[in-house]
Amino acid sequence: MDKRYEVYCLTHPHFYDAPHHGRTRGRFPQAGRPLSASWVREELGEWLVCRPTDVVLPPQGWKIHVSACPDNAESILEAVWDYCVPRRIAFKFLPGMDALFLANTKYAYRGSSGKFVTVYPADEAQCECVLTELGAVLDGRPGPYILSDLRWGDGPLHVRYGAFADRYCVSADGVLEQAVEDPSGRLVPDVRGPTFQPPPWVRLPGFLEPHLAESRRTTVADLPYRIEKALHFSNAGGLYAAVDTRTQERVVLKEARPHAGLTPDGADAVVRLERERDALERLSGLPCVPALRDQFELGGHRFLVEEFIEGTALHRQFVERYPLTELDPDAGAFADYTSWALDIARQVEDAVAAVHERGIVIGDVHSDNVLVRPDGRVVLIDFEGASDVAQARQQVLAAPGFLAPRGTRGFDIDRYALACLRLFLFMPLTGLIDLDGGKAGQLAREAVQLFPVPRRFLDEAVRTITGDGGMTARADDVPRIEPDHSGWLRARESISGAILAAATPQRDDRLFPGDIEQFALPGGGLDLAHGAAGVLYALDVTGAGRHPDHEDWLIRRALNPEPGTRLGFYNGMHGIAYVLEHLGRHEEAAKALDMCLGERWETLALDLKSGLSGIGLNLLHFAATTGDAACLDAAHRVAEAVADRLGPADAVPTTSGGAHPRAGLMYGASGPALMFLRLYEHGGDPAHLDLAATALRQDLRRCLVREEGAMEVNEGFRTMPYLADGSVGIGMVLDAYLAHRADEEFSAAADAIRKAARASFYIEPGLFDGLAGMILHLSHPHPPGTAVARDPLIADHVRRLARHACLLDGRLAFPGEQLMRLSMDLATGGAGVLLALGAAFHSRPTGLPFLTPDSAAPPDVPVPIRVPERR
Repeated sequence: MDKRYEVYCLTHPHFYDAPHHGRTRGRFPQAGRPLSASWVREELGEWLVCRPTDVVLPPQGWKIHVSACPDNAESILEAVWDYCVPRRIAFKFLPGMDALFLANTKYAYRGSSGKFVTVYPADEAQCECVLTELGAVLDGRPGPYILSDLRWGDGPLHVRYGAFADRYCVSADGVLEQAVEDPSGRLVPDVRGPTFQPPPWVRLPGFLEPHLAESRRTTVADLPYRIEKALHFSNAGGLYAAVDTRTQERVVLKEARPHAGLTPDGADAVVRLERERDALERLSGLPCVPALRDQFELGGHRFLVEEFIEGTALHRQFVERYPLTELDPDAGAFADYTSWALDIARQVEDAVAAVHERGIVIGDVHSDNVLVRPDGRVVLIDFEGASDVAQARQQVLAAPGFLAPRGTRGFDIDRYALACLRLFLFMPLTGLIDLDGGKAGQLAREAVQLFPVPRRFLDEAVRTITGDGGMTARADDVPRIEPDHSGWLRARESISGAILAAATPQRDDRLFPGDIEQFALPGGGLDLAHGAAGVLYALDVTGAGRHPDHEDWLIRRALNPEPGTRLGFYNGMHGIAYVLEHLGRHEEAAKALDMCLGERWETLALDLKSGLSGIGLNLLHFAATTGDAACLDAAHRVAEAVADRLGPADAVPTTSGGAHPRAGLMYGASGPALMFLRLYEHGGDPAHLDLAATALRQDLRRCLVREEGAMEVNEGFRTMPYLADGSVGIGMVLDAYLAHRADEEFSAAADAIRKAARASFYIEPGLFDGLAGMILHLSHPHPPGTAVARDPLIADHVRRLARHACLLDGRLAFPGEQLMRLSMDLATGGAGVLLALGAAFHSRPTGLPFLTPDSAAPPDVPVPIRVPERR
């Protein structure tokens, strides 16, 4: 589970949103304090920046971070303000208590968590002066340790070397990151990890050396425990497997960082660790909980020592056993799984009852907090959220899909989680219940149709979850998508209606709710994958209409992009230009493309989503549609750059930073393959087809064939079938290649990939990483409007979309990544589902750009390319 998503759920009950959007609780007075005309105050994401107009800062250097606790933040900010403003030192700060809390939550990013104020000294001399003088003012005031930094003394000041200006480069794994410049003038990633690590060429100033030496005094050398490996990290601390060197017993060390890892009740990691200690002491002797062995403090961090439980997380066992993920499970597989799941549920409920008998509310029961021993017995772990039942505390920790309704207290918190676990074991979509109250009954009814599970077992669970009549309640009020023409028309009207009703034209950052990637980078709310461009494209190509007011919203912002807006096809300006051209907004499309042509692209990765392949395809498209010689020349140069860096079939594609580890349509070599295929179609040069074959073989080298014959991308710890970074996206490009040249290896791979699209369960509905991508892939080879009639499996997939579909004001809406909130975007939400359904039903060719059937331009724009020699 991607823990980044949790903080994006705090703002809106239905959609992911920026954690700081609309939040004014506890706004600090300094956020509205006047500054003289010689200062500039501006918002930068969740930060408020204050800088003097006459001070020119270097692009990088030593910068100072100030941390704070909720009870001293205002006084610390007051001290920083009073110090920096008279001295004309630039700084930025989080403007309110909400933002401070979000920066310090349990699953905040560890590399930057704790940062409250950033001070930008003009040089090393000023850095030393600020640390010395402001440090004396703030010395002794508590604040969380900022892991990426070096702490100054005993106060909340920290320091690190890093970027001041917004400059970016491509990292070794192909990701665009904020950059610093090395001595050769090359931009390299500004690494902000969980330890203090200046760039290797940067000399540590002498005034920092004593503080570095002090930070290194704390070691584990004198502990009676030998740490063998880290099991888990969060902003609250780490979890480590260790051995007690005195007894050779295997143990677990659980770490708590003071003032960090906050929960909504204000408790930090240390307070929660104390709660766990108290609970384990009271539960001593129960075989269903770990035994408490010891506790100690090291470097200000608190630790519990617990018995090591030999076992596997229930969630992992569930994934390995769940028969719906198999291609052809028989009745025996469903019967065996049901027997196992009922036994697990009984054991967990018995274990929770034993804990309740000792007056303890666990508060965080879910499938990752249950371990299954090799002999099948279960153990409950993680008692940070535990409390005495007499305290009647509300729940402060919970996994998505197991969170009790607001106001639930005492043992009812755990009973609700147990009901969710019953349902989860047979239909693991319980996270949708918060988005649509009717989902509990709907999922239970489908589960009893698929599994030989007693109806009463799930009916009791639904009654506990909903508080109503159980599985029969609201049975007629559930989402349905029928796989016929009239069903398609109803679904199109409903899904597009939900998308349009969710639009927020009054906002500048995004028009349609989508994935959290909308807020990760400047311009994320505009782009093709997650922004307005992708939604408007999907609405148009599926026959759901043009929307000029929303197009105008996109144009106004695209032609005045935020600094740092990306160039890529799916994550930036090239994709926006493509959509504007597609919508007939030719003048605006040309302006957007002109901005792209003026930017540096040479160091971008090779991929389709954000890199050179998507840019090359878009330039080739504009060359074909407009006859613009500049686009043709630029496409030529981009294609040469990709060919130069592609490498042979047995190599991994490289970027300026090193090996590219990912595979698939959006991130792997299939993007370059698609570009070379379209070059071949335009110019007829077989060298382009050779390059496409080389790129495809690079991606196929990263795939494996599973036991049932399905080919998926091998990520080492899992295999992936999906459109964006799995095998199905590779399969779509293979199909396009095979239309031009026979190849037995590719034909066999394409057949095996189609099997990966035929499973009866996918955890998410989205286009890039879910069921909609499978519908698009399976529909792709068929003439428009005929896919369902030609392939009954597509009809089954269409019906299965109802598992995920939620009713939002009576309209069909779909959950995005992680299933915690609804999304309307192309990559993860309703627009992508609409596009996939359009590929199956619409009377006109419908699909993704450059992959839509019959979308290839005629071979009348030859683009020559220099093919590098292979040595």
